[in-house]
Amino acid sequence: MVHDSIIIPCRNCGTKNRIPKTRLNDRPICAKCRAPLALGGVSSRPADISDASFEREVRASPLPVLVDCWAPWCGPCRMVGPIMEQLAAEFTGRIKVAKLNVDENPATASHYRIQSIPTLLFFKDGTLVDRMVGAHPKKEIEAHIANLLAP
Repeated sequence: MVHDSIIIPCRNCGTKNRIPKTRLNDRPICAKCRAPLALGGVSSRPADISDASFEREVRASPLPVLVDCWAPWCGPCRMVGPIMEQLAAEFTGRIKVAKLNVDENPATASHYRIQSIPTLLFFKDGTLVDRMVGAHPKKEIEAHIANLLAP
């Protein structure tokens, strides 16, 4: 089934490789040049993103993306941090979890009108489809993820 796989371009030769989501932990290699594939976005840890990498990491991601907009001085953000770690591990291969430090990346924060932190942004096919403002329990965030993953 096509929806049970993702396309990962080889950073060595550019070949687009279709990898079943069930095989992502098998350290896939390129079908053409046999180089290890960088799982760009398929990680069991949240990816740190910036103004410079936002387009590539979020808008061009083959997976839906959950972006945690945070700052190191924010107490509620520090409470949400471990939840993001858990979600990244639990949803590996189904969604990408990313963290955006709003103090270091004001352009993206301004573009998405981040006025309070933590703010969670949910992207599907490169488009913002949902947001949550404030610290929420894991179950509430998972409900938003379920909506993100719905066909």
